[in-house]
Amino acid sequence: MKDKIHIPNKEGFKHDSDFKVKYRFYTRKEGGRESVPHQGIRSDFWYEHDHHTMDGIFIIHPEFEDAEGKIIEQGPVLEEGIATMWILNPNLREYHQERIKVGTVGYFMEGGLRTAICEVVEITGLMINPTSY
Repeated sequence: MKDKIHIPNKEGFKHDSDFKVKYRFYTRKEGGRESVPHQGIRSDFWYEHDHHTMDGIFIIHPEFEDAEGKIIEQGPVLEEGIATMWILNPNLREYHQERIKVGTVGYFMEGGLRTAICEVVEITGLMINPTSY
């Protein structure tokens, strides 16, 4: 079965990503996935030191880049690299504006499983993207 081609999030959201992270997927030995996912995975985000008042993980999805910085359109993503991050609940963008800084560490989550560790390396549209739709 051929992979379907991923349509970049920027086309659908009509704005830039919120931030970029450098990520590394955990190996199966480390308790991670059996293989790297394909572009379009809807893993969520959890802050490393979660001392906030909100419970749970956040719907902030990654969109993975290739080694040249272009969005991967088809096939598996890199085991480690750069991903743009998209806050899907704009009503929580102000909350995340206070928490997300360059150097913030978090995890990609699939249910209760930490599948990757990531660190914020760049703030893109976080401070200017819409806070409601």
